[in-house]
Amino acid sequence: MYSYYNENTILYINGEFKKATAATTDLYGQSLHYGYAVFEGIRAYKTADGTVKIFKAKEHFDRFKRSCELIHMPYPFDNDELVAACYKVLEMNNMEEAYIRPLAFCPPNMTLKAASETHVLICAWEWGAYLGEKLLRVMTSSYQRPNPKAFKIESKTAGLYVNSILASQEAKENGYDEALLLDINGYVAEGPGANLFFEKDGKIFTPPPGNILPGITRATVIELCHELGIPLEEKLFTVDELKTADCVFYCGTAAEVVGWDSLDGHTFAKPWASSLGKVLQQAYKARVLEKEFDRAAVPVA
Repeated sequence: MYSYYNENTILYINGEFKKATAATTDLYGQSLHYGYAVFEGIRAYKTADGTVKIFKAKEHFDRFKRSCELIHMPYPFDNDELVAACYKVLEMNNMEEAYIRPLAFCPPNMTLKAASETHVLICAWEWGAYLGEKLLRVMTSSYQRPNPKAFKIESKTAGLYVNSILASQEAKENGYDEALLLDINGYVAEGPGANLFFEKDGKIFTPPPGNILPGITRATVIELCHELGIPLEEKLFTVDELKTADCVFYCGTAAEVVGWDSLDGHTFAKPWASSLGKVLQQAYKARVLEKEFDRAAVPVA
């Protein structure tokens, strides 16, 4: 089992830096019992000039605050202070490249009333690309994304991720690498922890907001498309339409950008190495490392 901390690991909790082994939580907390918590996934990179940078820290903590507000969790925190705490956690743990996990959680309360108080935790660990480096064999899940009228889909709420666990586990039990979830109307939505893009006839497509978590990596890929002159459209589409794509990829902070090998055993027309997905994968890596990106160096058929 992967170890996220050891006896020397330092984390930040409620304004203090403590050893992870000394930090505690209450067994009667609403977050533990009801999934009433909010989290973020953020990455830090050692950039081209040798400095350690947290990628889009402001955007992540803006979403952290917004997620809490959407589910009525108080947010007494100063985001600049939380960003500074992230850098301090990296420094105290001697980390140059890491995955950072802020968590807003609630104190003891066995009722279903909105929280009157919120605690905050920031921890970090070294973590490679979540879905690995190889192309993914994906299956269409029997699980759907929750109805947006039943939940604040754009909130990165802990309890919502039980849906992701179920879908991902189903895929693995069936011999696949990851799942694809549809929305309640049968349109393609997203992965268990990643947004989706596909290429068709020289253009990139992605599902619109509404039934997805509008990811920060997703926003970065859209930015890169605009910068590189790659046509992009947000639209609804079905699994059958997705299977006609030239290539498909997932993206997210944990996964970064990772291409697909197949969907339900169906392979795609264009080799990943010559796809726009590959261009965007390399452009994304250059962006987070603050390197110059030469599109001409990436062959596209």
